[in-house]
Order: sequence, then C-alpha cells, then structure tokens
Amino acid sequence: MEHYLVKDLMVPISEYAVVVVGTPLIEAIRVLEKAQEIYTISKYQHRAILVLDENGHIVGKISQLRALKALEPEFEFNDKIAELQKFKFSEAYIAQLQNKYRSQRKIITESALREAANKKVEEFMQAPSPGEYVSDDCSLDTAILQLTAGPHLSLLVTRDKQIVGILRISDVFAAVFHEMMTLKP
Repeated sequence: MEHYLVKDLMVPISEYAVVVVGTPLIEAIRVLEKAQEIYTISKYQHRAILVLDENGHIVGKISQLRALKALEPEFEFNDKIAELQKFKFSEAYIAQLQNKYRSQRKIITESALREAANKKVEEFMQAPSPGEYVSDDCSLDTAILQLTAGPHLSLLVTRDKQIVGILRISDVFAAVFHEMMTLKP
C-alpha cells in the first residue's frame, strides 16, 4: 500500500463522464448515466461530470450538488440581498430572509425542470481550483493529505500538464480500508 501512486487508483478520463461547453444539463445527465452503466470496476459510481472546452481541456466539473443547484430559480430577491449586505446585516439574518423567501416558492415544477434541463453546463459548473490537481506519479500519502486538507471529493490527475484522470475519494477510501482489513489484530 505504501508504494501506491495516484495513477494506480485514478479513473482515466476515457472512462469518465465528459461533456463540452454548451451542453444542456439534460444531455450531461444522460452522459453521466451512461458512464455509470459502463464503469463497473468500482462499486462506487461516478458522481460528477467533467466539462471540456472546444480544445478538449477540462474547464469545469459538475457535481451532483451543482446539478441540483441548477434547479434553483434565479431569485429576484438576490438583488435585494446584495443591498442588505451593504448595510452590514448579519449573515444569519440574511440567511433567514433567504430561507423564508425560498420556502414560499416551489423549486420542482414542470417549468423549473424544463428550464434547468436546457441550462448550459457552463452556467453552473465549478471551475477547478489550484488545490484540486495532483500528479499521477505522486504518492497516495500525498494525495490523501491533499484530499483531507481541502473540500474536494476528487482530484484532477495530471501528467505533463495534461489532465489524464480523476482520483476519487471513494476509491482511495476503499483501497486504504481494504488494506486495513487485511491486517492481523
């Protein structure tokens, strides 16, 4: 286990759900479902979709949470909240107002689902952050430190400045704790 490298556990980009900028959410979800059906090496399914630009470079990622956020309508209340923040109201008070306003509106309606299905992926994807990259020849120890230090559930794996795979926390967890189970008490 101590000799594992990131490339030993990563999921190659070729096996991951990938879409290009401009793809509607509904098509991205279809690609994710297809990738989940095909990828059977791990019992942990894909939980994100990678977004490529026109040159084939990864420019973002859509997690399940990001896809759900695409359902949330653009509240006209957001402008009012920006105004309130200028007057230094507490974050708790502003959050209370947001929750009250949102609770008065339904998110899952036929029109909201239709609108979200047609949103382009770049409208709600998350661009990779500097701490989200790890080299494929990096030790698993280093990758674990990086995963536990940041908010990421996966890391983009690089080789010669190209993204070649994804290191998912679920795969690292499975490998480490499988090894732990083989130890004698």
